[in-house]
Amino acid sequence: MDKGKGAMGSNARRWAVDFSDNSTSPSSRDVPDPPGFSRASIDQDDSTLSRQKKDAESNWKAQKAWEVAQAPFKNLLMMGFMMWMAGSTVHLFSIGITFSALWQPISALQSVGKIFEPYKDSRVELLGPKLLFIALNLGGLALGVWKVCTSRIMQFIILKFTIHM
Repeated sequence: MDKGKGAMGSNARRWAVDFSDNSTSPSSRDVPDPPGFSRASIDQDDSTLSRQKKDAESNWKAQKAWEVAQAPFKNLLMMGFMMWMAGSTVHLFSIGITFSALWQPISALQSVGKIFEPYKDSRVELLGPKLLFIALNLGGLALGVWKVCTSRIMQFIILKFTIHM
């Protein structure tokens, strides 16, 4: 065995494979398509698939936009229950709940554009979900205003301001 040739030695070339096409037979491009098959239909299928993907993505975006638009309804029910549990007395919990009931809808109404930005698409109509989102947040704001007007918090605030003046 010669030094540096390793175990394969001169037999290494014996196992090499040559992938170049030196044949004289016609290539697959020269073979006619079988009956009922055309390469144009493959291109059409690709465009149909891409159109179906875009439609599916648009449907998903529309569905998610409606889910985001309905989210304030859950918050509205929770906030109403918490206000009922807080009662009309003045204590830290009722003041915090009332402040939260006023602040959350205001901050949500300020960021309507940002909230629906991920669902913006030329095929997705966002006017309906945005209007529902705005209406539910206005309902939450009205609930907070109602809590301020019907509880003793308003009386407490008026009393504090009149004493300091």
